[in-house]
Amino acid sequence: MLSPDTQTLDLAGAVAHFVEHGFAPLGRVLTEEAAADLAARAEALMGGADPHPGVFYQHDSPSGRYEDLQFGAGWVGPSARYRKLEKLEADPQFAGFIENPFFAALTREMLGDDVRLYRSVLWNKAPQVGMAVPWHQDDGRFWGLDRAPFLQVWTALDDAPRESGCLEVVRGSHKGGLATPEGGTIPQARLDEVDAEGSAVALPARRGESFLVHNHTWHRTGRNSTDAPRRAVSISFLDGETRCKRRRRAPREFRRLFG
Repeated sequence: MLSPDTQTLDLAGAVAHFVEHGFAPLGRVLTEEAAADLAARAEALMGGADPHPGVFYQHDSPSGRYEDLQFGAGWVGPSARYRKLEKLEADPQFAGFIENPFFAALTREMLGDDVRLYRSVLWNKAPQVGMAVPWHQDDGRFWGLDRAPFLQVWTALDDAPRESGCLEVVRGSHKGGLATPEGGTIPQARLDEVDAEGSAVALPARRGESFLVHNHTWHRTGRNSTDAPRRAVSISFLDGETRCKRRRRAPREFRRLFG
């Protein structure tokens, strides 16, 4: 599954770049064949006759606008236009990717020996219709954590040029913490303060390439205007001391990885 490039990666250099800039390229983590296999598995999960047990589905909005997303609908039948599939750890093939030896070494370096999973998500942009996602941060009250998460790994399962909606970031934006206590979408006034549009750094990727992304780094993805799908997996890791603060239901227990 893993590319030979993972054996020669300057991990300390990548971590230093991540700390300074809020993101860091890791190069090709998956072989092209392994990435293609996971892309095919994603296609099967979206196009099956029934939803995969344990996987959460969210479809693109009919209009293709982020503002028109429907929440709570879940599985709506076989479709290539699901926007995201969450809880990928419920699928054995994706679980094997999440717990690969390279991620074990990486997270041990940054989080210690007790590493937990907050979420694992397939982000899908269907050809010509995959929606744009606005500037946002991955933390805040909705995440319900007793400390700020900071470590995510984003991996391209298809080539992800700018035209298909590659990841874009605002360099160093993680250093300012949360733009709002709620987290999520960045208010326009804050974007204007730092000229986010002019500061955007595009991170095009080849199939199998990965990036470290700080949870507080302002990031977005564009619309897919190509004739090919653009699928990627994002995994958010926590240290073992992190606790869930939610009280409406029983607090979440975060799955231990690499144990």
